[in-house]
Amino acid sequence: MSQLQNGVERITKVMMIGLLGLIVVLAVHGLTLDNAMAGVKFYLYPDFNKIKHIGLLNVIVAAMNQSFFTLSIGIGSMAIFGSYLKKDKTLLGEAVNVAVLDTFVAIVAGLIIFPACFSFGVNPDSGPSLIFITLPNVFLSMTGGRIWGALFFLFMAFASLSTVIAVFENIIACTMELWNITRKKSVIINLILITVFSLPCALGFNVLDFLQPLGSGSTILDLEDFIVSNLLLPLGSLVYLLFCTSRLGWGFKNYQTEANMGDGPKIQNWMQGYLTIILPIAVIFVFISSLI
Repeated sequence: MSQLQNGVERITKVMMIGLLGLIVVLAVHGLTLDNAMAGVKFYLYPDFNKIKHIGLLNVIVAAMNQSFFTLSIGIGSMAIFGSYLKKDKTLLGEAVNVAVLDTFVAIVAGLIIFPACFSFGVNPDSGPSLIFITLPNVFLSMTGGRIWGALFFLFMAFASLSTVIAVFENIIACTMELWNITRKKSVIINLILITVFSLPCALGFNVLDFLQPLGSGSTILDLEDFIVSNLLLPLGSLVYLLFCTSRLGWGFKNYQTEANMGDGPKIQNWMQGYLTIILPIAVIFVFISSLI
């Protein structure tokens, strides 16, 4: 815990505040670009014909899968950082703060990307590469753009690093507890294993590009993304949920007592039915729909 607080937490607090301020500035600037309102309309105005064509169920399932992914629910990173929280704030209150901040950042990011796409003639469905296509153009159109761009990608690098650490800390902590070894040994062992297991994904774009597991044009990365987003995240969430609320696991009362420590909104008794019945059914529904 001390390593995280003295290292990762101290640095990321400053970096994330800086990144948050930068994206707000970029969003404001993006709205002043030529043809920006066309991008805003594309982003925020619902197209019911496309929803009908794709299917409302598919839209909902895709949104739920994205929420699992962006909040790192189900694969342990939230669990490991949650275990390091102090007892002065309730878990529900912290969860609400995380969800609100994540949603705010996502909405503001859209106000940067889509107006810039329509302003600079970039295809808005280019995927993750958009950040490296549209944002450089935004920075070039700004006074002092090189400085803004350097700061943004520096902060982004630290944001990515904090996410990686969140996931790896879960693996390292589990290894330490299960094998009763020191943190140093756990880091070395997992560094070797993660490097080896990462090679197929890295080589999938060159040496192993003949492997197309999800059909023509797909890569090993696509397969791994499908496994994580559509299988591990919802199933992991279901395991956590059932463990916390089921009598076969920790039990709802024990979970309620732990979650309600500190100041903030509390888990109420009436939520038991929602957490033990409705929410598990919803997660199972998302999982099955993703497979179909």
